[in-house]
Amino acid sequence: MGGNALYAAAGARVWGCQPVILARAGDNFPAAWLERMRALGLDTRGVCRVPGWQEHRTFYAYLDAHTRDDTRPALHFARLGLPVPEDLRSYVHSTLGQDNPHAYEPLAVQPGDVAALAECPPSALHIAPCSIRTQLHVPAAARAIGVRWVSADPGERAMRPNLLPFVEAVLSQVDAFMPSEQEVRTLFADRPQAEHPLLALRWFMERGPRIAVVKQGARGVVLCDREAGRCWHVPAYPTTVVDVTGAGDAFCGGFMACFVQTADALESAVAGVVAASFTVEDYGPLHLFEVMPEKARVRAAWVRAHAQELKTT
Repeated sequence: MGGNALYAAAGARVWGCQPVILARAGDNFPAAWLERMRALGLDTRGVCRVPGWQEHRTFYAYLDAHTRDDTRPALHFARLGLPVPEDLRSYVHSTLGQDNPHAYEPLAVQPGDVAALAECPPSALHIAPCSIRTQLHVPAAARAIGVRWVSADPGERAMRPNLLPFVEAVLSQVDAFMPSEQEVRTLFADRPQAEHPLLALRWFMERGPRIAVVKQGARGVVLCDREAGRCWHVPAYPTTVVDVTGAGDAFCGGFMACFVQTADALESAVAGVVAASFTVEDYGPLHLFEVMPEKARVRAAWVRAHAQELKTT
């Protein structure tokens, strides 16, 4: 069991938040998995069942600690001298249809799905990597039911030069925008923002969000708060890395769990980095639910002490 939303929720749980999962699941999604989520303290009232067998498989080949490929499984298994698993023979990539701003793919959250949260709306909505159409239309629906803060982690399919106008439309609707360094480089291609995070952050904030973050993997994150007029580099917590899958999502969950309580960008980035540090220490997101609060606080103290403010001129 995995997925961007679950990793983000696990990152939020590190800091005592009780997240609501807003997602779609096919008839074939195991009921036992939803029961497991509830047992871990997650609210699943936002999980909408979609009729029929709905496939959503993710394959990643890590080329190094910062670069991954979710395509061509046959090539990567051949490198290891292994046969391609049966379940991957028809596989194209992990996010089919997510780059289409004009149509929802079957498992894409839609504005009407937000109504499931209306009776007791959360204070914040984090949009984990998903359909660009979801990113475009769900923020307004969330604010209509009383959600105060909206953040987005756009994902690699959305951050393409041909989708730039749609990315700008998303930016105009969110309070925090948190892409990865790899996604920033893809979006800006040969433009200066591709290699200079502060330029990218400024570009993002000029189009709407108060806070912009570039996640840099093992190097931590760079972020700016437009209202405070300040930028920081927050380093990654040094730990033994087993699997980096989901670390960026857990960062976002930890960030928003702190931000809704403090509205402090730096402290929220510290919380996000700590959540990510626990994520990389094992496979999958479920071990994050066992993190002891005191251990998280100790890591936060180290990260906070090593954060550095950056000059913006």
